[in-house]
Amino acid sequence: MRIGELAERSGLTAKTLRSYEQAGVLPEPDRQRSGYRDYNENAASWLAFVKAAQGAGLTLSEIRQVIAVREQEGAPCGHVVALLDAHVVELDRRILDLTALRDQVVRLRERSKDLDPSQCSPTTVCDIIPGAPTQLRAKALGSVPDLTPQRAGDPPATPSTSIAPRTHRRR
Repeated sequence: MRIGELAERSGLTAKTLRSYEQAGVLPEPDRQRSGYRDYNENAASWLAFVKAAQGAGLTLSEIRQVIAVREQEGAPCGHVVALLDAHVVELDRRILDLTALRDQVVRLRERSKDLDPSQCSPTTVCDIIPGAPTQLRAKALGSVPDLTPQRAGDPPATPSTSIAPRTHRRR
């Protein structure tokens, strides 16, 4: 079957199918004499696995690892369980981060109820979010201690880790 038909069957675009081939999660198909891709019937079920694995939070790199384990060692169940366990830990960490962020936003929102805009300091951007410009400048100069809350297991705060926003990396 040609790429357009497989794309339609799988609900993906032809561009996505080509990128999956390049990423190594979809086997490269045979080619017709004309050069068109010629996928076999297994390609649709392969793509269903890829989509389900992504739905479970696996990255293309992790999916490629699962496929490699399957091809080299047989059933990849142990490897998949380890990946899922790691994702549960990461999700739990992100939930804690989001909960802490939500609590902070609620506190700032509550703080806004007590502030009078006409009394805002001309040296700050917004008094609802106190001290950010002044603290960041002072922190960069090393004259103000970092008061950024740290999670257990985080490295000690330094200007480079406490000023930069946290990013969530997939493993």
